[in-house]
Amino acid sequence: MSKEKKFGIIAGAVLIAIAGLFIMNRVFFNAPQSQEEKTVFIMNRSQTETQTLDKLKTQGLIRNKWAFKLVLFLKHNKIEPGGYTVSKSMSAWQIANKLISAPDMKWVVIPEGLRKEQIGEKLAETFDWSDEELGKWNTEYTKMRIDYIEGTYFPDTYLIPVNEGGFKMAERMTRRFDEKFAPYISQFAQQNILWTTGLKLASIIQREAGGKDDMPLIAGVMWNRLDQNMNLEIDATVQYARGKAEAGWWAPVTSGGIQSIDSPYNTYKNKGLPPFPISNPGIDAIEAVLHPVETDCLYYLHDSDRQIHCAKTFEEHKENIEKYLR
Repeated sequence: MSKEKKFGIIAGAVLIAIAGLFIMNRVFFNAPQSQEEKTVFIMNRSQTETQTLDKLKTQGLIRNKWAFKLVLFLKHNKIEPGGYTVSKSMSAWQIANKLISAPDMKWVVIPEGLRKEQIGEKLAETFDWSDEELGKWNTEYTKMRIDYIEGTYFPDTYLIPVNEGGFKMAERMTRRFDEKFAPYISQFAQQNILWTTGLKLASIIQREAGGKDDMPLIAGVMWNRLDQNMNLEIDATVQYARGKAEAGWWAPVTSGGIQSIDSPYNTYKNKGLPPFPISNPGIDAIEAVLHPVETDCLYYLHDSDRQIHCAKTFEEHKENIEKYLR
């Protein structure tokens, strides 16, 4: 075979290969459409790779799932949960580059029972706030409305834009509270309970309970103490008044510490409820206030297994202390 013929065969093979790669890229890796159409792709916190590929295909962001899986494999990167602004005019390679970069929206999980300063710390860590921004969260953003100083930053899972400031985040959480709490306002009114009173009690119950099953009983004890004009004597309210200790926001308080803290939140020294909630409670605690267990108990404690034991008299309570805590 002549050199010219060999060269022609090789050149033809190369052209066929190039054409094949061009067609493959066009079919499998090109943008699904030429017109820019921005959308937010959401990567859930527990989303699998298969679910991610299915979602990308369903939303029309990729042409082929297996081709995109290959792209991700070649990138050697994982997709962080969050929200990403993408477009159907982006190729598989561009989509992959976007998804393995920092998200445009981040997930934040707010557990039940945190005080607003703890929520601020979570937000500061997630969004890299300055000390100044965290300070504004504590002293400005969460003090705009008197009834929303504490207890109204609803515990939930949020997907928040990274460029959203602390004030907007506070508004976002209080809006969620308004949505979730709205059905209960009329229920409190029917029982002649101010919603702010109900929220204060719910915030205490949230901190005191070993779990949601305890909450109705603790609510019954709290109502009994209030009805008999007794001091509530709740450690969590004193912890709230003390603030952050070396061991954290909710570190135990000693009897000496209780006596040394002069605050309207100290329910050992003051009758009735504190001036504002002491935490941000969930729905179970709110419902417990409305539907307490009918009980004659005035005291309760949790043993080492977090099982609750209540007593009708202080003498019975002392016996429970000896039995379960000594």
